[in-house]
Amino acid sequence: MSIRNTTAWLASGALALSAPPALAQFGGLIPRDAQNVLNDAKATDACGNKKKSSAGSRILGGVLGRSARNAAGQAGISSWVPISEVTDQLTTSIACRLDPEEQKQAAEATLRATRSTESEASGKPAPPPPVGSSASWQSGTREDVSGTSTVTGRDPAVANGLDCITVTDVVIVQGEETTASKRMCRPPGSRRYSLVA
Repeated sequence: MSIRNTTAWLASGALALSAPPALAQFGGLIPRDAQNVLNDAKATDACGNKKKSSAGSRILGGVLGRSARNAAGQAGISSWVPISEVTDQLTTSIACRLDPEEQKQAAEATLRATRSTESEASGKPAPPPPVGSSASWQSGTREDVSGTSTVTGRDPAVANGLDCITVTDVVIVQGEETTASKRMCRPPGSRRYSLVA
């Protein structure tokens, strides 16, 4: 092998090794369709599902894709994403197991469980709900789906005046139980607890 051929061979090897950084640096030179396919492969939703189907499944789409999705949905395999109205009440692990209507039912159960049972007519700040306060729900859209929210603990007073509690959600989807504890707080004067990180 001549020096010229060796140099060409080494240069092509170096170029191949530097392809990923070059791809990132010169991404604007890649056709838009190719970029979309690459981006689709990385994009996932809040529940860890791919946001868009891969290029292969788009090609195979149509009747076969719809049939597969319908069969998965009927088998209870589907996963949803949290709807915006419930993100202050439900954890992602619970919301991902429930369809949008069930998410609303679960969030309402959390609100019921965290409301004070004492009279609110006095005008005084609402006392915290007692530990053990609970509310249940049954799905209006799917059989064998239900849940419960229960106040399971109280946090000591926080320096900034927040009133915090621990709520445990349990959902049962076709016999499979998912449990998630969440910390919920409310600022002074507020009646509603919201999920905190």
